[in-house]
Amino acid sequence: MNCIIVDDEPLAREAIEMLVDQTADLELTGLFSNAAVASDFMERNAVDLIFLDIQMPGINGIEFARTIPRETFVIFTTAYSEFATDSYEVDAIDYLIKPVKPERFQKAVEKALTYSRLLAVDYAKNNIEQITDDFFFVKADRRIFKLYFGNILFIQGLKDYVVMHLENQKVITAMNIKTIYDQLPKEMFVRVSKSYIINVKHIGSVDNNTVYIGANEIPIGNIYRDFFFNEFVTKKILGR
Repeated sequence: MNCIIVDDEPLAREAIEMLVDQTADLELTGLFSNAAVASDFMERNAVDLIFLDIQMPGINGIEFARTIPRETFVIFTTAYSEFATDSYEVDAIDYLIKPVKPERFQKAVEKALTYSRLLAVDYAKNNIEQITDDFFFVKADRRIFKLYFGNILFIQGLKDYVVMHLENQKVITAMNIKTIYDQLPKEMFVRVSKSYIINVKHIGSVDNNTVYIGANEIPIGNIYRDFFFNEFVTKKILGR
């Protein structure tokens, strides 16, 4: 997978470059100090993955991410954890807090590689076949899966696909996240950001910005926060 680094701080670029060099599955094809120069490069070259700073002069990372091709993955890098929720509003694969730890970097890269392999499969659109009170059938990877609602930990919207995360399995299908959300039981599932739907029965803990499900950290989007806390945390979890 080829990648570029976009960051206005020379030391930050160098730190990510060192991590890329240590990763056999990545090939660095460009280092850029601002989004405008990176955009010019991408007009002439295909890019699989961008390590993208959020806080930059001129065009910031969030704005730039909205302009890049849908087939290009984004991993945001930022010194400010409060920007994490914003990163998922533009279908980011992950975000890394500076200084970036090698193990956290590798986890983000593995996620990008996994999704790249999954998206290489040619999926048909709108693949829910049948829905009952307890489960539904969905076409994915040339098979039909029977998925029980209770076994789904959370669902992630990624580009034009949704990834259904189960305990030991990921099932991906070509579908808009709103389409699948409209068909899920609302007493069990709630949308917490533009990119994430969670199963409230699997919540381990929450804070103001994040839902923790097992080892997964699910960001809570600003426009979804009040509904989530008022309707689910207060009434259905704390109110039991």
